[in-house]
Formats: sequence, structure tokens, C-alpha cells
Amino acid sequence: MDSLTKREIILDNYSNPFNKVNEEVPGYYKENSRNESCIDNIDLYIDIKDDVIKDIKFSGEACAISTASTSIMIKNLIGKSVNEALEYMTEFDNMLEEKEFNADLVGEAQVFDETYKQINRRTCVILPYKGIKRALKEYLTKNN
Repeated sequence: MDSLTKREIILDNYSNPFNKVNEEVPGYYKENSRNESCIDNIDLYIDIKDDVIKDIKFSGEACAISTASTSIMIKNLIGKSVNEALEYMTEFDNMLEEKEFNADLVGEAQVFDETYKQINRRTCVILPYKGIKRALKEYLTKNN
């Protein structure tokens, strides 16, 4: 993916974030993820039924990179089983760590494949993933 395409995808997901809401979502599990060193502070609202992620919404304030990363992550996770979501996140982590990864599985999140070039942006990119991982681990603990 060329750099212009990456930039367009990031800007589109920042300007028109998928499933961003301005209020709490009743009946969903809520997980906060924030960066202590900047304004990034997002709440993730997750609906899991029968081990499948039915929906994820988010609210809060964050930079363009964190907002775009959250939007892209949500699009990639809705409809996946908890185990498929964890597999996706493993592949995403592999990509960020410059290891081999399944590009088809990572999908649009490949826009962040060169995050290693700006290490300070890594925190922005992984912010929503840290929150969703905590939520999924808690779900597995309660349901297994």
C-alpha cells in the first residue's frame, strides 16, 4: 500500500470514525483506554454474545492516529469470534513488531505497518488494542 493511500485511509477514519458515539452505550461492556502523556482517552463499548463480537462503539477524545486506529480496529473485529479477534490482534502486533504477519487478516490496519519509523506514534496506534485485549481477556475469564 503506497503512502498516499495510507494517508487517505487514516484521514478518512479520523474524519468519519466508524461507530463513534457521544454517549455511554447501555448494556455494553465498557473498557477505558487512555494515554497518560497526552489527550488520548477513549471508552470502548463492546457487545459479545455466544463468543462473537456483535458490536463495538467508542467515545472520547483522541489524536488522528488513535481515532483512526480505533475506527479500523472496530471494523475489523465486529462479527469475529473472541478467538478470531485475538488472532487478528496477534497478527496486528506482529506487523507492528516488523515480524511476518497475515496481511489478509490485518486488512485495512496495514496503514500502520510503518509505525516503527515513528516510535512515539506506536502508543497512539495500540491504544484501542490495549483496551479491547483487556475486555476480551476479562470476557474469557468470566465465560470459561
